[in-house]
Amino acid sequence: MSVLLVLTNLPDRPAAEKLANVLVSQGLAACVNVLAPCRSVYRWKGALQNDEEIPVLIKTTVARYPALEAAIRANHPYELPEIVALPIERGLPAYLEWVSEETAA
Repeated sequence: MSVLLVLTNLPDRPAAEKLANVLVSQGLAACVNVLAPCRSVYRWKGALQNDEEIPVLIKTTVARYPALEAAIRANHPYELPEIVALPIERGLPAYLEWVSEETAA
Protein backbone atom coordinates (compact mmCIF):
# COMPACT_ATOMS: atom_id res chain seq x y z
CA MET A 1 0.00 0.00 0.00
CA SER A 2 1.53 3.30 -1.10
CA VAL A 3 0.22 6.29 0.84
CA LEU A 4 1.11 9.93 0.15
CA LEU A 5 0.96 13.11 2.16
CA VAL A 6 0.11 15.94 -0.26
CA LEU A 7 0.66 19.56 0.71
CA THR A 8 -0.91 22.70 -0.70
CA ASN A 9 -1.71 26.21 0.54
CA LEU A 10 -4.84 28.24 -0.06
CA PRO A 11 -5.51 31.96 0.32
CA ASP A 12 -8.18 31.67 3.04
CA ARG A 13 -10.09 29.23 5.26
CA PRO A 14 -13.27 29.06 3.10
CA ALA A 15 -11.20 28.07 0.03
CA ALA A 16 -9.29 25.47 2.08
CA GLU A 17 -12.47 23.98 3.55
CA LYS A 18 -14.14 23.90 0.13
CA LEU A 19 -11.18 22.02 -1.37
CA ALA A 20 -11.07 19.62 1.58
CA ASN A 21 -14.75 18.80 1.17
CA VAL A 22 -14.39 18.22 -2.58
CA LEU A 23 -11.41 15.89 -2.16
CA VAL A 24 -12.92 13.79 0.64
CA SER A 25 -16.44 13.64 -0.84
CA GLN A 26 -15.02 12.44 -4.19
CA GLY A 27 -12.94 9.73 -2.48
CA LEU A 28 -9.68 11.30 -3.62
CA ALA A 29 -8.47 11.84 -0.04
CA ALA A 30 -9.17 9.90 3.12
CA CYS A 31 -8.57 12.97 5.28
CA VAL A 32 -7.62 16.61 4.82
CA ASN A 33 -6.27 18.67 7.70
CA VAL A 34 -6.95 22.40 7.38
CA LEU A 35 -4.24 24.05 9.46
CA ALA A 36 -3.83 27.44 11.10
CA PRO A 37 -2.81 30.37 8.93
CA CYS A 38 0.87 30.81 8.16
CA ARG A 39 2.97 33.48 6.49
CA SER A 40 4.42 32.57 3.09
CA VAL A 41 7.26 34.60 1.59
CA TYR A 42 8.05 33.89 -2.06
CA ARG A 43 8.85 35.50 -5.38
CA TRP A 44 6.09 35.48 -7.99
CA LYS A 45 6.54 36.97 -11.45
CA GLY A 46 9.55 38.97 -10.27
CA ALA A 47 7.88 40.50 -7.21
CA LEU A 48 8.44 39.56 -3.59
CA GLN A 49 5.22 38.34 -1.97
CA ASN A 50 4.44 38.12 1.73
CA ASP A 51 1.00 36.55 2.17
CA GLU A 52 -1.06 34.78 4.77
CA GLU A 53 -2.09 31.32 3.57
CA ILE A 54 -3.90 28.28 4.93
CA PRO A 55 -1.86 25.06 4.63
CA VAL A 56 -3.66 21.77 4.11
CA LEU A 57 -2.37 18.23 4.57
CA ILE A 58 -4.01 15.65 2.31
CA LYS A 59 -3.77 11.89 2.80
CA THR A 60 -4.23 9.77 -0.32
CA THR A 61 -2.68 6.88 -2.23
CA VAL A 62 -0.28 6.78 -5.15
CA ALA A 63 -3.06 5.27 -7.28
CA ARG A 64 -5.41 8.21 -6.57
CA TYR A 65 -2.75 10.92 -6.93
CA PRO A 66 -3.36 11.78 -10.62
CA ALA A 67 -7.10 12.36 -10.02
CA LEU A 68 -6.35 14.22 -6.78
CA GLU A 69 -3.90 16.53 -8.54
CA ALA A 70 -6.44 17.22 -11.27
CA ALA A 71 -9.11 18.02 -8.68
CA ILE A 72 -6.79 20.36 -6.79
CA ARG A 73 -5.92 22.19 -10.00
CA ALA A 74 -9.60 22.44 -10.99
CA ASN A 75 -10.70 23.76 -7.58
CA HIS A 76 -7.70 25.87 -6.55
CA PRO A 77 -7.89 29.65 -6.94
CA TYR A 78 -4.17 30.12 -7.66
CA GLU A 79 -2.79 30.25 -11.18
CA LEU A 80 0.04 27.94 -10.08
CA PRO A 81 -0.85 26.08 -6.88
CA GLU A 82 1.77 24.42 -4.75
CA ILE A 83 1.12 20.67 -4.96
CA VAL A 84 3.82 18.59 -3.30
CA ALA A 85 3.46 14.86 -2.61
CA LEU A 86 5.61 13.09 -0.04
CA PRO A 87 5.68 9.29 0.29
CA ILE A 88 4.73 7.88 3.68
CA GLU A 89 7.56 5.49 4.49
CA ARG A 90 6.15 4.25 7.79
CA GLY A 91 2.99 4.63 9.82
CA LEU A 92 0.42 2.81 11.86
CA PRO A 93 -0.57 -0.06 9.54
CA ALA A 94 -4.26 0.18 10.41
CA TYR A 95 -4.28 3.91 9.61
CA LEU A 96 -2.51 3.42 6.29
CA GLU A 97 -4.98 0.65 5.42
CA TRP A 98 -7.85 3.01 6.26
CA VAL A 99 -6.43 5.64 3.88
CA SER A 100 -6.22 2.98 1.18
CA GLU A 101 -9.79 1.81 1.79
CA GLU A 102 -11.24 5.34 1.84
CA THR A 103 -9.61 6.24 -1.47
CA ALA A 104 -10.25 2.99 -3.33
CA ALA A 105 -11.61 3.84 -6.76
